[in-house]
Amino acid sequence: MAGRLNGKVALISGAARGQGEAEARMFVKEGAAVVLGDILVAEGEKVAASIRASGGQATFTRLDVTQEQDWQHAVAQAVQTYGKLNILVNNAGIFPIEGVEATTLELWNRVIAINQTGVWLGMKAVVPAMRKAGGGSIVNISSIAGLMGSGMAAAYHGTKGAVRILTKTAAIEYAKDGIRINSVHPGGVDTVMLDVLNREGKQAATAAHPLGRLATAEDIAYGVLYLASDEASFVTGAELVIDGGYTAQ
Repeated sequence: MAGRLNGKVALISGAARGQGEAEARMFVKEGAAVVLGDILVAEGEKVAASIRASGGQATFTRLDVTQEQDWQHAVAQAVQTYGKLNILVNNAGIFPIEGVEATTLELWNRVIAINQTGVWLGMKAVVPAMRKAGGGSIVNISSIAGLMGSGMAAAYHGTKGAVRILTKTAAIEYAKDGIRINSVHPGGVDTVMLDVLNREGKQAATAAHPLGRLATAEDIAYGVLYLASDEASFVTGAELVIDGGYTAQ
């Protein structure tokens, strides 16, 4: 069914490649206008241009999710270009695999700044515009790492768990404004983020999923699309797990 986001305007962080790019392209196919935010300027501009060449509405803005002024600029660009803002996907993130002792304070702070503070700043920035639009949907990308441990990736697990609970408290706070806020918890996704794993690590990650494969970026984007759409009008503060059965074990 096409047109699930007709008339909507979305802002997606980390949209220059991987899951963010897949979400942007899917949103546009479903009728949305999209602002793609990323620090990868050349790649992001290329994706936006490709979407426009196919007849969609898309613009790129440089967005460092750790910088409040970048968020304010991105929201202003969305409103100035398309007249409103209805959807935010907090997609940007990094995945270092160091354990507790191997994680430096510098790395710890960087992961928190991008994966956790960036989500908070994004929500804070878009809420006023969503109020003006009469409501909206925020989708925060967490991970199954926010639901369970693995014995590695200490900072990543910490931030993804924080995003899970931050999503729930924000959902309660903004329900009165008609702003729905939900989290998505992917398992392993076959994007450049998993390049931190060696060949054996990727094989082990694949085998750990009962469905016998990693997710595609589109597998996750379909779930994000649902939460962003009016089909999920009674869904807020929820966790959507898309993990090929990983956490069912």
